[in-house]
Formats: sequence, C-alpha cells, structure tokens
Amino acid sequence: MKKRFNNWKAPVIEHNKPTKYNWVVQYPERFKLGFGSDIGAFTYINSKFGVVIGEEVQVGSHCSIYSVSTIDEKTGTVTLERNARVGSHSTIMPGVTIGENAIIGAHSFVNGDIPANCVAYGVPAKVVKRL
Repeated sequence: MKKRFNNWKAPVIEHNKPTKYNWVVQYPERFKLGFGSDIGAFTYINSKFGVVIGEEVQVGSHCSIYSVSTIDEKTGTVTLERNARVGSHSTIMPGVTIGENAIIGAHSFVNGDIPANCVAYGVPAKVVKRL
C-alpha cells in the first residue's frame, strides 16, 4: 500500500451531497469505493445501476461517471479496477470496465471497455499503448 494512504478513510457519502472533497454521488447505496482511492473535486458519479471503484484508483477532477444514459437509454455497472487512473475532465459511460493499472488520458470519452495495463485517450477513447 502506498505511504500516502496510511491514514486513508472513506468519506461520508450522501445522495446528491458533496463529500468533504467536493465530489458528488447519486445513489450511494449502489456505489462501492475501494481502499486508498482518490476522487478529484467536482467529479459527478451516477451509480443508479452501480459504480465499483477498486483499491488505489485515481479519478481526476471534473470527471463524470454514468451508470445510466438518458440520451440512448443505456444502463450498466461501471467498474474501475485496482490502480486504474482517469485523467481530469473525462467521461465514463454506462457498462464500461477500465482494467487494472489502465490509464485514461485527460478529456477522454470512454464508451467501451479498456483492458488492463493499457494507456487510452481520445474521443472516443482508444488504446494507444500497452504497459
């Protein structure tokens, strides 16, 4: 475990109310946050159909994570596996899994699964490198 997480404690998460770190979750009863994970300020998480964030995941500020899309009526659990990293201002759509150790570049639109140990970015996000 990384030293910076020695005293890590999960924040209090209430429906539609900012955490002490200024990120918001809708449907917190369907949201799971792994130990040592860090979510940036002004991130919005809609977990109506489930959002699972693994251990030591980093999500940048101003990101959006959706388990439901009202535009195309797509739904599905979003999963960010252990040590995944998501750059600021990125959007993750319903049903997406971002694999262990994967890195998503800033301002990306992720509408499909990203395998473990890959770097992906763009609109839509595409794998550009294997780690």
